[in-house]
Amino acid sequence: MTGLQSKSGKALGIFSLMMINIIAVDSLRSLPFSAAYGFSLVFYYLLATVVFFVPVSLVSAELATAMPNKGGIYVWVREAFGELWGFVVIWLQWVYNVVWYPTILSFIAATFAYLIDPSLAESKVFMLLCVLGIFWGATLLNCFGMQLSSLVSTIGALIGTLLPMICIIGLGIIWIAQGKPMQIQFSMASFWPSLHDPKTLSFLLALIFGLVGMEMSAVHADEVEKPGHAFPRAILYSTIIIILSLVLSSLAISVVVPNHELSVVTGLLQAYHIFLVAFHMEWAESIVATLIIIGGIGGVATWIIGPTKGLLVAAQDGSAPAFLARTTKKGVPINILMVQATIFTALCSVFLLMPTVSSSYWVLTAMTAQLAMIVYVALFAAAVWLRYKHPHVHRPYKIPFGKLGIWLTSLFGLISCFVAIGLGFFPPAQLTVGRIAVYEAILVVGIIVLTLPPFIIYLWSHLKKKRKGRVVIG
Repeated sequence: MTGLQSKSGKALGIFSLMMINIIAVDSLRSLPFSAAYGFSLVFYYLLATVVFFVPVSLVSAELATAMPNKGGIYVWVREAFGELWGFVVIWLQWVYNVVWYPTILSFIAATFAYLIDPSLAESKVFMLLCVLGIFWGATLLNCFGMQLSSLVSTIGALIGTLLPMICIIGLGIIWIAQGKPMQIQFSMASFWPSLHDPKTLSFLLALIFGLVGMEMSAVHADEVEKPGHAFPRAILYSTIIIILSLVLSSLAISVVVPNHELSVVTGLLQAYHIFLVAFHMEWAESIVATLIIIGGIGGVATWIIGPTKGLLVAAQDGSAPAFLARTTKKGVPINILMVQATIFTALCSVFLLMPTVSSSYWVLTAMTAQLAMIVYVALFAAAVWLRYKHPHVHRPYKIPFGKLGIWLTSLFGLISCFVAIGLGFFPPAQLTVGRIAVYEAILVVGIIVLTLPPFIIYLWSHLKKKRKGRVVIG
């Protein structure tokens, strides 16, 4: 048996699940946020792993093996709480990805600026034009089909994410081994974080958001050989690899970049610059930046079409308006892509509303993470409810210790979600966001505006169905 094809004919084995998890979760974008915590980032990652990362993984594995249907979390929440809540969750999962695009594209644009003129990374006009150009270009590319583009995107994500992470970890190890000066102290005193001010905990929201995505492999449960055996092992192995890569990469940044100089947008490039100059390898800076750009664009090209599939299932299911179900001859959900691009363009106005690019980057990150946490609240609630609603459904993988196990796992996850949502309303002390009232208003209004549409759409579509029914009867 290989990692990709088993003797039983199932497509996915333990190795394949591990790769899906690693590619879905590992991200360069979140590294500067965690690096801001110095050595205490190890404590935060361990905490986030126990109370969020592992619970998401276990719950997703159980639900996917119990209901290996196309649609993933939409199907799970629909089965637990009905069509409306299924549609609300899949809408939020889609829309938080739309809000996420400006942040990852800002990261790409800042990397591109680093190649031309690093000062452009704080130019709101340059960042806005660059972000819009990349996104609309990737959207138009998707309109022609994604078979070849998906392959290119996957390869790009691998060389543009995993390779730069491995390289910076190696540079960090060499730096420490040679006894060069460090910006942080490795001690028990610095391991324990300061919890007295919520503003010092704000980056924890981005750190937790950097761990979302483990449910991606769970939706492939019907293609997994012996899921009850494969899922827990794949989760364990990929969790170890993901946490080690994120922790070590973040530490490498914090070792060489002074905290007061660390940029949440270009922090990774700052660290690379210091490393490469110290090791007389300045020539490699442009190569590293190019790899990150290629990987980022490749990942965005894939994710632009990816989250639309769940919304398309909801539209085909009748929960969303029929116009969202329209596809091209190649199966591309063209109307959803256009709606997505329009919302994205409107969201990018935050670059002009906030005082700096870094503050714009953060407010979009906070909004994305808060919307994502609402989705995970529904995921944990559905997991508990389905244990009672469908107790006799066969679950090839089941969280141990019966109802106590599912309750404890879900409660840990729910508490971490609510804490993360609350932390989003406290801007980091390191960033200038202008008036706090304006910052919080952008978050509150943004979340309300982006959450209301599924309720309005669902009500409108069902009223329309009822009117048609009366006409037919008459």
